[in-house]
Amino acid sequence: MKHLVDCFVPYLSPEQAKPLLHAWNCLPLVRQTSLLCLPGSDVAEIPDTRLLNASKGLFSSDCMLQIARESHAEYCLLYTKTTPVTPEPYALERMVRVADDSQAALLYSDFYEIKNGELQAHPVNDYQEGSVRDDFQMGSLLLIRTELLRKYLDEAPETDYAFAGLYDLRLFLSRHGSIVHLDEFLYTEQEDDLRLSGEKNFDYVDPKNRQAQIEMEQACTEHLKKIQAYIAPESIRGICHEGDFPVEASVIIPVRNRARTIRDAIESALAQQTDFDYNVIVVDNHSTDGTTEIIRSLAAQKRVIHLIPEEGHLGIGGCWCLAVNHPQCGRFAVQLDSDDLYSRPDTLQTIVNTFRKEQAAMVIGSYRMTDFQLNTLPPGLIDHKEWTAENGHNNALRINGLGAPRAFFTPLLRELQIPNTSYGEDYALGLMFSRHYHIARIYTELYLCRRWEGNSDAALNITQTNKNNHYKDKLRTLEIKARQRENQR
Repeated sequence: MKHLVDCFVPYLSPEQAKPLLHAWNCLPLVRQTSLLCLPGSDVAEIPDTRLLNASKGLFSSDCMLQIARESHAEYCLLYTKTTPVTPEPYALERMVRVADDSQAALLYSDFYEIKNGELQAHPVNDYQEGSVRDDFQMGSLLLIRTELLRKYLDEAPETDYAFAGLYDLRLFLSRHGSIVHLDEFLYTEQEDDLRLSGEKNFDYVDPKNRQAQIEMEQACTEHLKKIQAYIAPESIRGICHEGDFPVEASVIIPVRNRARTIRDAIESALAQQTDFDYNVIVVDNHSTDGTTEIIRSLAAQKRVIHLIPEEGHLGIGGCWCLAVNHPQCGRFAVQLDSDDLYSRPDTLQTIVNTFRKEQAAMVIGSYRMTDFQLNTLPPGLIDHKEWTAENGHNNALRINGLGAPRAFFTPLLRELQIPNTSYGEDYALGLMFSRHYHIARIYTELYLCRRWEGNSDAALNITQTNKNNHYKDKLRTLEIKARQRENQR
């Protein structure tokens, strides 16, 4: 049988590398397995094994280029973890067969993972044009066509990335061929990150990851330029807030079955101190746990408008749509989730002042993560400082959210319309607004995001996580195509 694959696995010590070498060296398709010596590794001679210097990090440009130089078989198999991996029988043969048939630039598969000693299935999503976020989950086993690695070597990136090398390579491969997901469970790996889904959501805004995020933004921006989806900063425009409205601002609170939190949220909105009139529009999506009665008791105050949709199947976006198209909606529509609170009595005033000062179409503030007792949770303040006036509208395609609280110029929100979903509707709006209009940022704390067991995204299973991520990737795909059409004009 032809030796069609060169394998590359990370190396820390002979003890760590031994099971990885055993996993691949016994397979007939493997020509050679090379060890990538990571920073701090215990370098020792291993018979019949090449040791390559990966001192700049496994995900660096230097490591990717070295793999490209040392790949001589038809395919390169890269394993991106240091923990043991166990391929299923004939998994590599299957991967190579499908890569041949599909002419994939890169192929990845579903896998099993061992978490807390338990074997669990971990399916992953199909890759699409909008799968440009740097944390897109492919698993840790990647089969790459060597001729494209060579092409990447010939067109070596101008930037020497310490963190974004593999990400840059993946974007390159997506421009030069197809990235194929094989819906089969082909290997088992050890999963050491045991955090819940709600705890992982904010890794990209953790200050300790800032330098990596800067590199990821740079790689993504270059990719958008090469696929003609980049929006130049000079094309972003401000907006005049014309029109007659019953009040200057409306706080929008969609809610379903939040009897434990809805009173706090509404009272937080009513406590705002402003030099303008505002109201609070609560869209009660057919609650059954006593939420309706709490809202009704607070609606005796003239500022609270209690809406119950005629439809019984609206998502959060549909509830927002009902509120912003209501005749009592103000000039600016401002978000407040039913779990959360405004952290300051001048939050609403600060947002409206920012609209006026910057002629913004949308304003996004900063929030602090807390528990139910308002104690700060890591990573603390989420301020999205990765957003810049020069490139925030492009970087929005890479990250998984734009922050909170979000506020919109109501006529434009009515024009663009809001997706009737209960996940990602805010991200869809952020992408659409950012394509043409100025989005203003407030980097001081305005909002408290309370994490508790009742949060809808506190502990999602892999099926729901994949569904959510697929939807946001689809939104990015649609947005990329729209931006490409704009640039072609």
